[in-house]
Amino acid sequence: MREPTILPDAAAVPSSIGTWFSDGWITTRRNLIKIKRVPDILVFTTLQPIMFVLLFTYIYSGVITIPGSSYTEFIMAGIFAQTVVFGSTYSGSAMAQDLKDGIIDRFRTLPMSPSAVLVGRTNGDLSINGLSMVVMMLTGLIVGWRINSSFWEGVAGVALLLLFAYAFSWVMAFVGMSVRSPEVVNNVSFLILFPLTFISNAFVPAETLPPVLQTIAEYNPVSALVQSARELFGNVPPGTPVGDAWTQQNPIATTLIGIAVMLVIFVPLCIRKFVRISSR
Repeated sequence: MREPTILPDAAAVPSSIGTWFSDGWITTRRNLIKIKRVPDILVFTTLQPIMFVLLFTYIYSGVITIPGSSYTEFIMAGIFAQTVVFGSTYSGSAMAQDLKDGIIDRFRTLPMSPSAVLVGRTNGDLSINGLSMVVMMLTGLIVGWRINSSFWEGVAGVALLLLFAYAFSWVMAFVGMSVRSPEVVNNVSFLILFPLTFISNAFVPAETLPPVLQTIAEYNPVSALVQSARELFGNVPPGTPVGDAWTQQNPIATTLIGIAVMLVIFVPLCIRKFVRISSR
């Protein structure tokens, strides 16, 4: 009688830094190839930022006045933040879809680091968000937005937006592994992200909101991200009032702390969750 084949347990596979990087690159490449083979993702990823830039610039610029600046310069950081945060939800829906299709069971049979699957997934989202940033910045330049700071401050603004989105991808990956279908991830994403982006300073100054919503907006991490991007891109006119909250007076530090907190909490949680799912 033939001996049964014993599949390797991914959680028990020894790994070194070299094999971890190799596994992470292979899963990242898999996700990038998947984007190439499903061009719909690429098309809508590039069209959506263009639509937001044109919509907010040409419809709301006539009714919202920003003292000392134009609404186009004010709104671009908000659109950048909204797009990269929403783009991070692909990790959640993709993980849920992989679980539903049994892809995770196939990964379990391979001698690879369990965290490599998650690294590849979040790296794929980072690539999509990077492409979205390029498209949004080019569209913004066409409609009149400018970076008024130095080159390196502009680079720092882009890096901060992408780093925040990367950390948020791990949050959504955990959500994706905690639900039963990709549809649930989409519903949860809208419930979380719409209040998070709209009760903030992304589209209107926080000072114009009702008192309760203004307080929420001042401590909203998206507000700190948006304010950081505005400052690094040089889109904050001199003399613009800053809220009394520490988070608004120190937006870059607040954003970096938020990124660190998300990574410290959700990277171990995601790996533990993935190992538990793979061991079933």
